[in-house]
Amino acid sequence: MEFTFLGTSAGTPTRFRNVTGLALCLHGPKPWYLVDCGEGTQHQLLRTRYSVMQLRAIFITHIHGDHTFGLPGLLTSASMLGRTEPLDIIAPIQVERLVHEVINNSDSSLSYPLNFINSEAADFRWRDDHFEVTNVALSHRVPCRAYTFTEQNLERQLLQAKLRQDGIEPGPGWGELQKGRDVLSEDGHLLRSDEYTHIPRPARRMIVAGDNDAPELLADAARNSDVLIHESTYTQEVADRVGPWPQHSSAEQVARFAQQVQLPSLVLTHFSSRYQSGPVGTPHINQVAAEAMQHYHGQLFLAQDFETYRLEKDRTLTRLSSNND
Repeated sequence: MEFTFLGTSAGTPTRFRNVTGLALCLHGPKPWYLVDCGEGTQHQLLRTRYSVMQLRAIFITHIHGDHTFGLPGLLTSASMLGRTEPLDIIAPIQVERLVHEVINNSDSSLSYPLNFINSEAADFRWRDDHFEVTNVALSHRVPCRAYTFTEQNLERQLLQAKLRQDGIEPGPGWGELQKGRDVLSEDGHLLRSDEYTHIPRPARRMIVAGDNDAPELLADAARNSDVLIHESTYTQEVADRVGPWPQHSSAEQVARFAQQVQLPSLVLTHFSSRYQSGPVGTPHINQVAAEAMQHYHGQLFLAQDFETYRLEKDRTLTRLSSNND
């Protein structure tokens, strides 16, 4: 499971950070999934291996512009490139209205169907061959969600001794069972894959949160998750100074929560544009990192645009590349 940050700035872009966007895939960039689509996301994609032609679904956490304003442009560009495959958009219902209004009022059209799915539906659950996705309501100025991605169709190992013991000789049926498919034996008995295979490892699971000033809302989801990607807009000192109205989390808030629920890996993102990322400048992003490290002792990362991470099958998180590498 891999993910690449397309934008890590909060509210407005900076010279080094675009606004929010995250590309996610399971086995490779075909297919892939997009979480949030701030202004400029399609331009950011040009510097990655991801193509809008292989995009399977878009998940929008909430309606604020730094998470949505890139969506109409990306969709129409995909049409101009010749996309014909349907595209799922999981989002608040206002996003559907936004997309239709922009397309209808800009002499634009799409060459492929959009399938809008209400992310705020009480029974929300989305699934394909690669991921099952659920969500959690967060605390922000508008309704906002975190999406939990759980991998599907894990590789199976054949119980060869049991197969032979039951008189089932090697053949094409073994391959079908290993793929998770039930088969009929030569004498007409149904052989169930679950009885002749086992899955040797747990499914990988990660949470991608939208804007949120109450990390504890993710407690239930976090208990079985390997990675949490969460906003850390500023330090606690700044949070105390600006007051509660923005409804964002500080580094201390998120770090304390991640430590409390014993999350293995935490990736912070959505940093205020006040923070500098270069070798000099103040306030510096290192202040956010230092505050988080005081309260969280797991694997901690501060995201940068174009960084790619891999969640390994042993459920450890590895940073593969960076724009600074």
